[in-house]
Amino acid sequence: GSFSEIGFGFALSPGVITSALVFAVVMGVVGGFLPAVRAARLNIVNALRAS
Repeated sequence: GSFSEIGFGFALSPGVITSALVFAVVMGVVGGFLPAVRAARLNIVNALRAS
């Protein structure tokens, strides 16, 4: 057999779409906004000196 014989029931309901959008927004905030806030709080001179 091959994988093409396996059928998947895939339905995009409004709940699934909403959950995916909320998850994507939360991951975007955690992955982008929070590190930017931490970097903004750093002292520029100390950060450059440490690198």
